[in-house]
Amino acid sequence: MSESILQIAIPTPLRRHFDYRPPTGIDPASLQPGVRVEVPFGRRKVIGLLLDVAERTDVPRHKLKRATALLDTTPVVSGELLELLSWASRYYQHPIGEVVQHALPVLLRREAQPARRGSEHWQLTPDGLAAMEQTLKRAPKQAALLASLQARPEGANAAELETEHVNWRPVLKKLIDKGWVEMSLRATLPPPSEQRQSAPTLTGAQHTAVEQLLQQRNSFHCTLLDGVTGSGKTEVYLQLIERVLAEGRQALVLVPEIGLTPQLVERFRARLNTPVAVLHSALNDQERYNAWLAAREGEAGVIIGTRSALFSPLPNPGLIIIDEEHDLSFKQQDGFRYSARDLAILRAQKLNIPILLGSATPSLETLHNARQGRYHHLHLPERAGAAVFPRFLIQDVRGQKLEHGLSAQLLARMQQHLDQHSQVLLFLNRRGFAPVLMCHECGWHARCARCDAHLTVHRRQNKLRCHHCGSEQPLPETCPECQTGELLHMGLGTERVETALQEQFPEARVVRIDRDTTRRKGALQELLRQIHAGEVDILLGTQMLAKGHHFPDVTLVGLLDADYGLYSADFRASERMGQLILQVAGRAGRAERPGEVMIQTHHPDNPLLAQLAAHDYPAFAETLLQERAQAELPPYASLALVRAEAPDPRAALDFLQAARDSAGPTGADQPLLLGPVPSPMERRAGRYRAQLLLQATDRQTLQRFLQHWLVRIEQLPDSRRVRWSIDVDPLEMF
Repeated sequence: MSESILQIAIPTPLRRHFDYRPPTGIDPASLQPGVRVEVPFGRRKVIGLLLDVAERTDVPRHKLKRATALLDTTPVVSGELLELLSWASRYYQHPIGEVVQHALPVLLRREAQPARRGSEHWQLTPDGLAAMEQTLKRAPKQAALLASLQARPEGANAAELETEHVNWRPVLKKLIDKGWVEMSLRATLPPPSEQRQSAPTLTGAQHTAVEQLLQQRNSFHCTLLDGVTGSGKTEVYLQLIERVLAEGRQALVLVPEIGLTPQLVERFRARLNTPVAVLHSALNDQERYNAWLAAREGEAGVIIGTRSALFSPLPNPGLIIIDEEHDLSFKQQDGFRYSARDLAILRAQKLNIPILLGSATPSLETLHNARQGRYHHLHLPERAGAAVFPRFLIQDVRGQKLEHGLSAQLLARMQQHLDQHSQVLLFLNRRGFAPVLMCHECGWHARCARCDAHLTVHRRQNKLRCHHCGSEQPLPETCPECQTGELLHMGLGTERVETALQEQFPEARVVRIDRDTTRRKGALQELLRQIHAGEVDILLGTQMLAKGHHFPDVTLVGLLDADYGLYSADFRASERMGQLILQVAGRAGRAERPGEVMIQTHHPDNPLLAQLAAHDYPAFAETLLQERAQAELPPYASLALVRAEAPDPRAALDFLQAARDSAGPTGADQPLLLGPVPSPMERRAGRYRAQLLLQATDRQTLQRFLQHWLVRIEQLPDSRRVRWSIDVDPLEMF
């Protein structure tokens, strides 16, 4: 009888699995799919995942290599999760070896038997307690860190310290060297709080939503929780999770941004009688492995994380929640381009458990599915507590003199709210000082040498920086072309507005939140702490401020430029503009004091803005859905985008033209191929880019075509001379 064959997924860009003979001394009948196997691959040994044990192979058996070692006795990837990954590999047309890597922590990809190491905790020593009596005026950072540890006699972990301090590790090292602080290893997850917060009284809509969702908790149902900003969606999540935990099951909660994780985790730990595991990209490899193990062993009743946490092991699954389901961050934009939201729905279906999609501004795809009856649709139409909707003021700035993007009316309104000891939030989705540097004499513009883009002025760092490839250079003092001209800073960025605010409101405390001010680990948490502590008067930032934050003292929100999404080549731009405007506006008036939202625009009569100002997102969405239906765009069609790039200006276009030609004549049962055309930004990071769009009436038609067509593309002579990729259900058309 011939030897069985192991089908192994290996992390390579090849769209296939690899066949091996079993390791010496291992009975193939005892092997289960989902275990890790060490195999020779080329000149090195790699760790792969067993997909199946087969009796046949297309490779002559004498040419098959033997696997060198079996690394697990039980699967590290469960059968249901392996089935999900295999489906995702086929649907998103991505190599199975790279797909399964997303379900494994880095340590399991690299090490045969990684050790579970306790998490580090720090606490004051007796000498440290004595040092607290000293003033430490010359070392305020040390004093602040000692105060944090004094407030936690049981010790503090890294996550807790990062919410309160920036760049705290060097300071902590000095305290340890002095003998004032000591480190110990504790259980990997903090235990539940001994003094848990009680649940607040639900509104009528919240109570109805909870009751209906509890009736569906024992089988698969996909429900859209459509709640206005401040309506208490998180409280609905908590009450559902409490019931799931009481039944001995687990809940998986996905959030779009790392910045939302700490505040959500803190709230969950204060309410729930279970350890909470956290999974996101800011954790180190050991922390991610510990959290993964806690989920796998059932120790963590709740797993909270960003996109990749979708693949967490769930031995006792009970509920999946997608918070801010409309957010673009749930779609991976490189490598394995999957939608965490869509795969989560499929996973819930395979697990036969409910999934809840929460949003104040649901995506058009989700709304369409709800209208078609595929999803249940629950509404939270009112804000929780005493909070009321903010009042919208659409301001026509045509012909007005603006002080660095700030109109006289907005400045006056800001002063009124500051005089009432309220906080003001200003939104501008453009960082840096100015997006263009231009010579007033000869018209020269500072452009990136590697991208078709202007260099952005960052005056604080005295640099010109490309926001696309990251290249930077010193800010010139004179024009490089004519050597004489006056250099003008054209346009607005958050850094420029921050400078103007400091001049206009010298007594106010201004905080800017964008990628430049939050680069350091823990910086965002520290800025948020200052806001909640009342140490900030004016908040200025990009879309980092728009998502899910609760700022009870903010009573005025100003949008400095609401026109960017009204006229765009991207058919999704209007949808994203509306979502962003309502999300930012939702930060105002979330407590007892009423809020106002001032929108500066050059198009005050635009009907979309009028619908948003009337808090009528359903009408806004209906308008866009009608446009999509007429244009046969998602959700009324399915798209795939083939991208290609190369150093040569013609190579990417020529490759995509050859790919299109290989498809042969298109018929009624095939997608429509549009292009190839240069990408909207043709040159980026020194490479020329092009794209080819596929448009089909349904997913089945698109998938049938892709399965055969991609095989032909891989056989093209230029397929290895250009860098190309396929994006199924693309959300970014660049």
